[in-house]
Amino acid sequence: EVQVVESGGGLVQAGGSLRLSCTAFGTTFDDYAIGWFRQAPGKEREVVSRMCSSEKYYADSVKGRFTISSDNAKKTVYLQMNSLKPEDTGVYYCAAHRWERGFLCYSDPDEYDDWGPGTQVTVSS
Repeated sequence: EVQVVESGGGLVQAGGSLRLSCTAFGTTFDDYAIGWFRQAPGKEREVVSRMCSSEKYYADSVKGRFTISSDNAKKTVYLQMNSLKPEDTGVYYCAAHRWERGFLCYSDPDEYDDWGPGTQVTVSS
């Protein structure tokens, strides 16, 4: 089990940028897949991006605009969000599931066990 906490959300105008951080407490991310998910009002939670070591995935809606990266020394995974659109508005969650090489790196939120409380991102038009 790993505890994760998100930070970096806020209000930004369309076309702007934000960087979200997901920090682990109690352990490192070495044995975990990390995913970023978001949930807009009235919609289901959806994957935005996830990484297992160097393997990275992006939802089609954010490809070319968002970048996931990690700093192992800081036990932090980042989500750099550029060219933000109003439809990117939602609560962004960081989550983790146990992972090791040779096993699947999931994009399905149901496969993730450890979730942060979320951080609000609002993009105004």
